[in-house]
Amino acid sequence: MERADQFIGQSFAFLDAVERASRAAPLNRPVLVIGERGTGKELIAERLHHLSSRWAGPLIVMNCAALPENLIEAELFGHEAGSFTGAAKTRHGRFEEADGGTLFLDELGTLSMPAQDRLLRATEYGEITRIGASKPISVDVRIVAATNENLPAQVDKGKFRADLLDRLSFEVITLPPLRSREGDIPLLAEHFGRRMSVELDWTNWPGFSSRALAELEAWSWPGNVRELRNVVERAVYRHEEPERPVDEIIFDPFHSPWAPAKAGAAPPSPYTQEPEAEAASLHLVESSTVSPPDTVSDFRSAVSSYERSLLEDALRRNRYNQRATASALGLSYDQLRHALKRHKLQDSAP
Repeated sequence: MERADQFIGQSFAFLDAVERASRAAPLNRPVLVIGERGTGKELIAERLHHLSSRWAGPLIVMNCAALPENLIEAELFGHEAGSFTGAAKTRHGRFEEADGGTLFLDELGTLSMPAQDRLLRATEYGEITRIGASKPISVDVRIVAATNENLPAQVDKGKFRADLLDRLSFEVITLPPLRSREGDIPLLAEHFGRRMSVELDWTNWPGFSSRALAELEAWSWPGNVRELRNVVERAVYRHEEPERPVDEIIFDPFHSPWAPAKAGAAPPSPYTQEPEAEAASLHLVESSTVSPPDTVSDFRSAVSSYERSLLEDALRRNRYNQRATASALGLSYDQLRHALKRHKLQDSAP
């Protein structure tokens, strides 16, 4: 079955996390999944569920940060009719819906203290009480929780219950960020690129140029795999020559020379540079090995030739990383790309 999200990777850090999830899956114990956004915490929860004896039962997902604080308890534990304003009828909570299966609590660190108190009892005794009810209900639920916060630090600050953390942390699986998964970026980029090319009805997948792959591997990926997927799919979608390798990577889709200025800020002058950009340009020219021609018989030709030489020198100095080259020259990425195309240097990487 084709899925939108799959486990793809070959790095030791990634495979170790997946292996730990596989080993913990058969045990009827809580698991805490730690990781930055976009690292695949929900995929680990699915693996824990489907490799357990509960695989035929429900997998209920709840994002604890998606609801206002006053509704989280009702969402988790349910409520009786008339228990509060708007409660027209009895409603089962997520614990009852997950009975016999797994409850995945994402963004666990955002739970309020009262909700943490009730969650502790549910995990400790297997009982919940609907809001407005007087009798508890027994439930058979395995809890998998996820967060990108440092919960021990939250305990020290008094924002998270230490006894609840102890109860939920039978096993803690920490997912590595993409920047630490050596060798996985080209693998993931190839996967997402191929899939996007199929969606665009390309007859052949041309792959990425060596320069594009170098840019992908040099990026820090604060959004991890989710960000990589967006960047790759956007690059393939904007690529206009399917017969040639994809060579232009846009990391920031909001970057534009026509982006609106901040409120109250004067529009930038086309005749001035930012101080940092100007300094970078001066530093590059001062340290460049390129010298202007001694004699000029054709001004335009000489300027064009000198500009090309500066571009070639800057590319070499920055190991053909176009974003670093643009920064060194005091240009935006788009301005550099236009200059490279004008001088037919867009494929100048060795």
